[in-house]
Amino acid sequence: MSEETERLAKRLAEATAQLETVQSAAADAERQLSAFTSSAFSPDGSVEVSVGGQGEVTEVKFLDGKYRSMSASQLSEAVLGTIQEARSHHSRMVRDLFEPLTRPSAVMPELPGMELDWDRILGPAAHVLPEESLPRTAGDRLRDEIDGDEP
Repeated sequence: MSEETERLAKRLAEATAQLETVQSAAADAERQLSAFTSSAFSPDGSVEVSVGGQGEVTEVKFLDGKYRSMSASQLSEAVLGTIQEARSHHSRMVRDLFEPLTRPSAVMPELPGMELDWDRILGPAAHVLPEESLPRTAGDRLRDEIDGDEP
């Protein structure tokens, strides 16, 4: 076997091992996501909202009977604001969980990070975070490079 063939075989083995590691990490992150829940409380402590793996509302609790003294608009604002906060917290946690998978390989820098379908991962919560707070994909970086070359 030639030296070049051996070098290529070694690089292929490294790439295969890196791919298996990333696939395992992605499967682990998806398992964690399926069991993930997040809760938030309204600022006045009257409402608690819990969301599930895709940011779906799983529970709304009215705490300490405070809702009895609230107007309809105050209660509505407390519920909707707390849902928004729970989904936002959920999105940040999920982003932090999956973000390492979007980075290029440390072992093989020519292997880009994974392209993730944030709508599929986050479900309705995907639209809670501003787009710039989601991890940048290899395609985004390439578009930035291309745009940067324009006069």
